[in-house]
Amino acid sequence: MHLVELGGLLRVYQMAAGLLTLHFLIPGCTSLKEKRSRIKPVLARLRREYNISIAEVDLLDRWQEDVIACSMVSNDPNHVRSSLDQLVHFIETHFRDLELLDHRIELL
Repeated sequence: MHLVELGGLLRVYQMAAGLLTLHFLIPGCTSLKEKRSRIKPVLARLRREYNISIAEVDLLDRWQEDVIACSMVSNDPNHVRSSLDQLVHFIETHFRDLELLDHRIELL
């Protein structure tokens, strides 16, 4: 719960923020240019399908690995957890050319 002052009135808001970190192996990738060409459509599709904020956050100079972070905000922590779990399943189902090595969901 968060207290926010709006127009001189204090209001209580329930808010949940979720962070999903994904560590991928990109087999057969031989250059950073190829890595970007394989990751860019993944980022675009996840933005479109799940309306999330998403970015590459680590291992930017490695050809065959990538770390991506996704964030989502809602008024319901169960919705955030469920949506991020669905996103992991969506990735495993639709992007078989990427190997998901690890993932972590954090609720804030």
